[in-house]
Amino acid sequence: MKIAVLGAGMVGSVMALDLSKEHEVTSIDLSEKNLHSLQQKNKNINIIAANLKDYSSYKKMLEPFDLVITAVPGYMGFDTLKAVIESGKNVADISFFPENSLQLDALAKEKNVTVITDCGVAPGMSNYIIGRYDAEIKIDAFEVYVGGVPKVRKKPFEYKAPFSPVDVIEEYTRPARLMENGNIVIKPALTERDWMQFDEIGTLESFNTDGLRSLLFTMPHIKNQKEKTLRYPGHTELIIALKESGFFNEEKINVQGHEISPLQFTSNILFNEWKLGTDEEELTVMKVILKSGTRTIEYNLLDRYDVATGISSMSRTTGYTCTASANLIAKNLFSEKGVFPPELVGKNKACFDFVMNYLRERNVIWKKKEF
Repeated sequence: MKIAVLGAGMVGSVMALDLSKEHEVTSIDLSEKNLHSLQQKNKNINIIAANLKDYSSYKKMLEPFDLVITAVPGYMGFDTLKAVIESGKNVADISFFPENSLQLDALAKEKNVTVITDCGVAPGMSNYIIGRYDAEIKIDAFEVYVGGVPKVRKKPFEYKAPFSPVDVIEEYTRPARLMENGNIVIKPALTERDWMQFDEIGTLESFNTDGLRSLLFTMPHIKNQKEKTLRYPGHTELIIALKESGFFNEEKINVQGHEISPLQFTSNILFNEWKLGTDEEELTVMKVILKSGTRTIEYNLLDRYDVATGISSMSRTTGYTCTASANLIAKNLFSEKGVFPPELVGKNKACFDFVMNYLRERNVIWKKKEF
């Protein structure tokens, strides 16, 4: 199958490499540096340098392809996904955009295409797990905890980002939506901090972020829902200080005759501070807790940087979930038309098992326990 991957960043390039094992893959990005770096790793991957913000070019550009993967920054994710659907292409998406992807469901049905969106790690795998169990039992509540942290803790932030700092800052500033007693409530990001113990890691702090997304609307019968991000203790205090001091403001200010956006300035500074080194090891820590009466089901993930391939853990856990989702479409295991977040795909046991096995084959191991 001919597959186009839109975006050749850290996650997009990993997905292109993974898909190229079975499919004919073309990577499309504005950065020729990223494209050539990817092609050096696998010369069989085709590359196209193109401005992905030029949505009017999509129909012609994507014409040769059977399936599209979107891995662009969140601020352009919704428009990118819409343009791909309008081009009549099936798509798997990991662009973490603020808009509701279900708004594109009618368009996808009209164009007769299958769209699996938000299919990363969280949202993504957490949704698959929740959707699978929702099909079998009555879930009273669920909690999702997830974070990527560096193995070596470096002051002051003790954090490294496997993607653009702008997207991370968006996570820290976007209001968090939760479900409490059947009502959607909105709370500021970074609030309700708590501390949790994790095997092999130690203490991490958790705080509210807007990670529930589609679950609020597809699973309203689950009356209590929360999703929180994990970091090393102390990180949140620094971020709150930056946020309250105006460093994340988008409105430009005049600095000695120059108009500068504090957000852009901060992002440029943090890009170097948070950038993962080529061989720098990091971890993905995740816990999904489902509560049904007196029964508790828990899925845990502790994934590490892959020394053999040099692929970061967050790229692996995010990217391989998306490539598994893409293969559900490619192998005709899921062919319903419209926009489907992973919880609606995971209801199908065959689809859920395929994704879990796909990850296991790539040494991304989820461990389940009940009590």
